[in-house]
Amino acid sequence: MTGRNEMGNRQLRKNTNWNSRHLSVLLSVVATLLLLSGNGMGADPGVQYPPDGMASDQKPGSVLFFNVYTSDATSASSQNTKFSITNTSPTRAVAVHLFFVDGASGSPADFIFCLTASQTISFESVELDPNTEGYIVAVAVSSAGAPILHNHLIGESFVKFNSGHRAGLGAVAVAAMVPPVTTPASVMADLNFNGINYEQMPSVLAVDNLPSRINNNDTMVIVNRPGGDMAAGVPEIGYIFGLLYNDTENAYSFNANSSRCQMRINFTSTTPRTVPRFTSVVPDGRTGWVKLYGVTNVALLGSVFNYSSGVSGVPNAFTGGHNLHSLRRTDMTMSIPVYPTRCFGV
Repeated sequence: MTGRNEMGNRQLRKNTNWNSRHLSVLLSVVATLLLLSGNGMGADPGVQYPPDGMASDQKPGSVLFFNVYTSDATSASSQNTKFSITNTSPTRAVAVHLFFVDGASGSPADFIFCLTASQTISFESVELDPNTEGYIVAVAVSSAGAPILHNHLIGESFVKFNSGHRAGLGAVAVAAMVPPVTTPASVMADLNFNGINYEQMPSVLAVDNLPSRINNNDTMVIVNRPGGDMAAGVPEIGYIFGLLYNDTENAYSFNANSSRCQMRINFTSTTPRTVPRFTSVVPDGRTGWVKLYGVTNVALLGSVFNYSSGVSGVPNAFTGGHNLHSLRRTDMTMSIPVYPTRCFGV
């Protein structure tokens, strides 16, 4: 009898130990899942980007600038733009006022759409504004259409041209600090990019690593003049001044004048007009770089694309692009129309 009781006690201790170990593992798994769930629903790790005074394509903001969009309705497979906008806020919805600015006339066309918390949306320019080339501005607004502080917007575009130039470009984001105050009677709102209300805008741009034209490179630079009136039209670029540097630190100046709000500069043996010409300044196998700014200290944005016809057969030939580097900043004002949206709960 005593023997049977002892065997029963040993079995009970064994079962108790087994249950205890498995309960411990189970509790560990539950704790891990709760931790992961908490991270997913709570704040992200790290420190949120603060307004630092400068527009950038590496952070979220309340205003986004897409440096170029284009499309060809008859050959969208070779010339088109796909762009996306994402609301990274996990808790707050937002209305987005989108402006398509015609690069030739400066005329804007607009519409407003809604983004719920953590929602993303994608468009193609051939569907929305076919056979037009220019740039896009996205502004975070309230349900009444007024600009708001919502530094949670990010965006990206994939652009391709019939010429073979193509690239993925991040949207240049500008953070809001003190958006303009509007009333129910307001029909326009002035966004001041002055480092107080919104971050300042680039004024001096740089093209890094400009390859030689002689090595089958076709480099295209797009320069934009942002700002102005998004109801009536945006201003022209006017005169810009450029400095072309070769890799031996020599500088060669040039200038350009455009009545458009968006201009292209293709670096060839004739443009831009430097003395000597670009193909002599940056000869076979060499590289250079360029600095651009407006003569009247205006805000400028832009991107660069390089297409190499020898990309399939030459190891050092590359095709791609990126937004231009910003070296200096300046103030800018942009006015947008204010009208109610169909976005509720914003």
